[in-house]
Formats: sequence, C-alpha cells, structure tokens
Amino acid sequence: MTQPAGNPRTLRSDIVFVFGLCLACYLAWLIRGVLVLLYVSALFAVVLNPVVRTISNIRIGRQQPFKGSAVFLLLLVVAAAFTAFAALALPPVIRDLHGFAQDMPSRLPVLMDKLKRIPFAQSLDISELSSHLQDFVSQAATSVLFSISGWAGELFDIAMGFILTIYFILEGDHAYQWFLSFFPPRRRERLDKTLQRAEIRMGKWLIGQGSLMLILGVASTIVYLSFGVRYAYALGVLTGLLNIIPVLGAAMSIVLALLVAAIDSWGAVVGIAVFYLIYLQVENSILIPRIMRNRVGLPSLAILIALVLGSALAGVVGAMVSVPTAVLVSVLLDEYLVSKEPG
Repeated sequence: MTQPAGNPRTLRSDIVFVFGLCLACYLAWLIRGVLVLLYVSALFAVVLNPVVRTISNIRIGRQQPFKGSAVFLLLLVVAAAFTAFAALALPPVIRDLHGFAQDMPSRLPVLMDKLKRIPFAQSLDISELSSHLQDFVSQAATSVLFSISGWAGELFDIAMGFILTIYFILEGDHAYQWFLSFFPPRRRERLDKTLQRAEIRMGKWLIGQGSLMLILGVASTIVYLSFGVRYAYALGVLTGLLNIIPVLGAAMSIVLALLVAAIDSWGAVVGIAVFYLIYLQVENSILIPRIMRNRVGLPSLAILIALVLGSALAGVVGAMVSVPTAVLVSVLLDEYLVSKEPG
C-alpha cells in the first residue's frame, strides 16, 4: 500500500522541530544569566508601570508630565532616598570600621589575655592561636581584595538591570505588541486580556508590599533609636527593604538586628526580640489581611514554594521576584488550564 504523502513530511517536520527545540533549550541554558536579567528587568518594569502611570496622570496647572518625565521624577526620588540614606546611615558604619582597623593591632593582645583567663584555656597554645588569628585576618583581607572583580561584575549586572528596567518602562508597549503579534488574532486578544489582569494584580501587590515595608522600616527604626542601637537608621532601612523577600527577609533582618544590638547591650537584644514577636503577630493577624487581602490571591503554600524556587534559581533576586512571578503564573494557569465550565 502506498503511504499517505503527508506522513514523511510530518515525520521530518517533527524531527526538525524536536531538534530545534533541543538546540534552543541548550542555547537558553548557555545564556541563562542574560535571560534571567532580561526577565527580572521586564518584571520590575511591569510592577513599576502603575507608579509611572500614576505620576504621568498628575496635572500641574495645565501641564501633564509624559512617561519620560514620570520616569525621571521617579529616578530623582530614588536618588534622593539613597542620598539621605548615605548621609544618615553610612557615616557611623564607616567610622566604626575605620576605628576597628586602626585598633586591631592593640586590641589583639588584650583579647589574647582575656582568653588566657578562660577556664581550661591553659591547655591551648595561645601564641599559636594568636598566629592563626592573624593569618585568618590577613587571608580575609586578601580574599576581599580578590573578590573585588566579582563585586564589580555584580555591580555591572545591577546597573544593566536598572538601565533595562528604564528601557522596558519607556519602550515596553512596543515590545509587548511585537510579542503579541506572534499569536493569531483570537488568541492574541485573549492573551492580552490575561496579561493585563496579571499586571493589575502585580501592581496591587506592589502597593501592598510597599506599605508593609514602610510600616516595618519606620517602626523598627523608632525601636532601634529608643534602645540606642548603633546604626539604627541603616538597620531600619535594611529591615524595611528586606521585607520584600517573603519569610527570609524578616529572618535575616531579625538576626542582623539582634547581632548588632548584642555588641552594646543584652537588654536591647531582649527589647528588640520582644518587639519583633509583637510585630510579627500584628502583621500576620491585622496588617497582611487588611493590606494584602485580594491583592495577591495566592495561598501561603504557593508563596513559599515560589520563594524556594526563585531563590534556588536566581538567589536573592529570584526571591524578590518570586511573588509577582507566582501571580503571573497563577493568572495564566487560571485562564488556560482551569476549567470554568459547570460540571
């Protein structure tokens, strides 16, 4: 019997498609760092777009700023915030680090003398321990010098991500329409509406998350200042910023604040621990239900899984974008996979 003429061509096209798909996956794996940077920048642009749109709608007399002016104004606000942070928070940290570096040679013998008074310390070779400690400090300084190139690469990625985010905000509509042009008209309209719903939910998440970050940052700064904790402003800003990372951000800020407070006073450690215990209860029972209700629409387990996956794939940056990514995925799954027909 003669085989249908379409079969060989279909088989060849399937083989070519599979081969092309494997090649595309391999190339994507090779440039995965660039793809992650592009995705994170595009996602930040989507999340920040409602802010830019709100600024663009503000009228000053008869003048209404366009999107470029709104982005510039947003950059000015961010630059002013960083300048204020550098003026208030960084000088005490730099001063203490400089003093520690100057006092290290004189403090080391005192530290060794205190070690000799510890019970059972006589069995230790203090001179050898001092030598090892000095070698460790020297090696740490050397490793810091050698890691400058790595930090330079990280700073370059941050700068490129920042620039790409601005370009996505300014030119994102053209790229979005180009992306939609690959789909047939019916599917294009459905996908467009779905992605618009995802954008609205991600914008609501940004407003809710920003409110929680501001509340925690201000409250923690007041508590740090009241207990006389050093670097209170820096710790307060860092505590608020880390709150953008679910679960892990709060844990890191609590540990860091307790360690810094332990340098000067154990009473401050107890006070800060009590503050965090009370605040976490208030946040989980009052703030999150009131502020984040109907904003994210995801169960806690889904957020936790997204956090684990995001941090495993892209570290801290992946953890930061895990929740908006989970929102995007949930909207797409709800539209295309969840059956809405009555059973």
